[in-house]
Amino acid sequence: MPDGVWDQVADCESDGDWAADTGNGYYGGLQIWPPTWREAGGLDYAARPDLASRRQQISVAREILREQGWEAWGGCARDLGLLK
Repeated sequence: MPDGVWDQVADCESDGDWAADTGNGYYGGLQIWPPTWREAGGLDYAARPDLASRRQQISVAREILREQGWEAWGGCARDLGLLK
């Protein structure tokens, strides 16, 4: 998946703020839940998604996509036409 698609997801999920920590339990530009971050190998980069770089978040997101599909980003994936 091209990085530009991940930027679109981040725009939807966090207004493109790759360091997002809004207090809702999800973190980073792609609003990843910490247990999902850990399971997808995110701890290789940082303790939480918001503490990782954009490139690192995208790398972990690709693994989440392989494991869960676009459903992991439900509403935004639907809005962007990534879910059929």
